[in-house]
Amino acid sequence: MKGIILAGGSGTRMYPISKIYSKQLTLIYDKPLIYYPLSILMLSGIKDILIISNSETIPNYKKLFDTGAHIGMNIHYAVQAAPKGIAESFIIGDKFIGKDDVTLILGDNIFYGDIKFIYRAIENNEGATIFGYRVTDPERYGIVEFDNEGNAISIEEKPKNPKSNFAVPGLYVYNNDVVDISKNLKPSARGELEITDVNVEYLNRKKLKVEKIGRGVAWLDTGTPESLLAASNFFGVIEARQGLKVACIEEIAYNMNFINKEQLEKVIKDMPNSIYRNYLERILKD
Repeated sequence: MKGIILAGGSGTRMYPISKIYSKQLTLIYDKPLIYYPLSILMLSGIKDILIISNSETIPNYKKLFDTGAHIGMNIHYAVQAAPKGIAESFIIGDKFIGKDDVTLILGDNIFYGDIKFIYRAIENNEGATIFGYRVTDPERYGIVEFDNEGNAISIEEKPKNPKSNFAVPGLYVYNNDVVDISKNLKPSARGELEITDVNVEYLNRKKLKVEKIGRGVAWLDTGTPESLLAASNFFGVIEARQGLKVACIEEIAYNMNFINKEQLEKVIKDMPNSIYRNYLERILKD
């Protein structure tokens, strides 16, 4: 299984900070936003990851992660020249994906809580698996309609009259067919290759599975300044109460056995004196 993080987009809702750097580099409590979706892929056991963004931002990601070898990862980078849709990720990442299946997560999506549903979806996927999360404002999202037996029967992008309250978060698990499906898509009215069209194609092939996300899982879509602040406050409270960090990629790499104790020690030694380093030193002692 390969992983893709789509960390592009124009970020116009974040203006004027988006003039300087990508939204995925903004701070969520004590670390860049992109650490959170990256941690989800890592916790799912995915080591080979492609980060897609614009040419101006890729050097910043390389500065953050390099090749990922220091945390047992293989991180690659690719440029999306213009925001032409989520589904373009699979065309850009064609060679990276190769003959493997792929999990895509959007760079501004955060999941927190009991996320075993993601692991199960990756392990059991036979075509495409997407997720349904109950929201109060369904007109803002791609929405899944279910029949009386709980089977998905339609998917609509930002409908004026939503047929359910289950939004599709920015996390998608696909078999290798997704590359050819994406290549054969036609751009939508807004000139993008829509991920909803990919999911509809799998639905038409009877290869789409939709997992409803139950209570106890937080999905944070950090698309506005207000939601960024809410996410920072959310994780600040959790970390302060528990004394444990969320989305600490070095800790995750160690706990997932991507790296051993000696490798973590070297990673820590290369860090400047900071609260983040102090935390990892404590993890190492524990």
